[in-house]
Amino acid sequence: MRTRITLTALVLIGASIATPGLAPAGQQTKYGVSVKESRPAALANVKTYRWTETHPSFDKTIDAQIIVAVDRELQARGLRKLATGPCDLLVTYSSLSRTDVDLKSPAALGESSELAVGTLIVDLRDPSNRSSLFRVRMDTPIETDRARLEAIINAGVAAMFEKYPRAAAR
Repeated sequence: MRTRITLTALVLIGASIATPGLAPAGQQTKYGVSVKESRPAALANVKTYRWTETHPSFDKTIDAQIIVAVDRELQARGLRKLATGPCDLLVTYSSLSRTDVDLKSPAALGESSELAVGTLIVDLRDPSNRSSLFRVRMDTPIETDRARLEAIINAGVAAMFEKYPRAAAR
C-alpha cells in the first residue's frame, strides 16, 4: 500500500498568482494553475465518475471541502457521481505544502524571507488503464485563516476547472 503523504490546506487566491523573487534555492517558481495532461477527445463523452484511492489531506475538514469543491465542478460540467460500479472517469487528488525561501531578498539580521506554498493536484483518469485524461495542478501561497478556508478552496478548484476542456458545439 502506498505511503500517505502528510497534506495541508490550500489557500487558493486565484488562477494566476505570481510572486517574483520567492523560490527554492536557485529556481523561480511560478504560482497559479497549470494543466499537466488534457485529452479533450477522451473526455468528450464522459458522463459518470467516481472517486478512487487518493492522498487526502490529513485534516478531515479540508479533505471534505476539497472533495465537495471537485464534485461541484464536475457536476457543473454534466458529470454524475457514482458510489460504486463502472464509470467513465476515476477522480483523485493530492495536496501538499512546502516553504519557499527567497535567498536573495534583503532581510533584517540575515534571515531569509519564507513563504508557505500549497499544491493541489486533481487527476481524472481512464478507469480501464488508469491513464490520466485531465491533470491540473495549482501552486499558490497559503495562509492559515481557517475562517476563509472553504471559500478559498472553492475559488481555487473553480479556477482549476476553468482549464477543463469545453464540450464541442454540436
